[in-house]
Amino acid sequence: MQKKILLIEDDQEISELITSHLQEENYSVLSVFDGEIALRIFEKEAIDLVLLDIMLPKLNGMDFLKKVREISLVPVVIISAKGSDIDKTLGLGFGADDYLSKPFSMLELTARVNAAIRRATQYVSISNDTTFGSIQFGKLTLNLDTFSVNVKGKHIQLTSKEFQILKLFMTNQTRVFTKEQIYQFIWEDDFYGNENVINVHIRRLREKIEEDPSKPQYIQTIWGGIGYKLGE
Repeated sequence: MQKKILLIEDDQEISELITSHLQEENYSVLSVFDGEIALRIFEKEAIDLVLLDIMLPKLNGMDFLKKVREISLVPVVIISAKGSDIDKTLGLGFGADDYLSKPFSMLELTARVNAAIRRATQYVSISNDTTFGSIQFGKLTLNLDTFSVNVKGKHIQLTSKEFQILKLFMTNQTRVFTKEQIYQFIWEDDFYGNENVINVHIRRLREKIEEDPSKPQYIQTIWGGIGYKLGE
């Protein structure tokens, strides 16, 4: 079955180029040009991945992303000419899974799309397998069926990337991971010094699971900020 991609890009020429390429890669593509229409389509269609521009008419990309994250963990890849660290931080902080700065090659776009859908498919398979349940560490319980975590009995919903990072730590409870290793495991891509991506996701995860994010008990920073490990 073809995977369905929602492409939200207000530049018609770029939209047509991406649509044509992804269709050649056997994806079904719904292309729209503003955030309000995109949100209406998303609420009606079964979407497997969203390609999202930031600068959109009517409803901008960040606002669209925030609304989507209230109801779904669908993979979201931002595609935008605004490539500063601040814009990337905002996008990832609101729950985007990946970020591509324009201009980018169709080869790179395809690789990112394939990887994001593959990761999402793997986690859907896990959630449908009743042999899996939950992983416990201290007062943290990671639920593999609901992609969520309980901290001291309080249910907390995670984004897909937050879930994957915490699962990586909790299934390797004595292991130290460098930022490069985390990126390679979770994003399945070469690192290229993308420290800010890791920093944003770790910060957001700490805000959700730590009693005091400034003094983390669960996700410990080690080696002067080079990496992290699980600890209590």
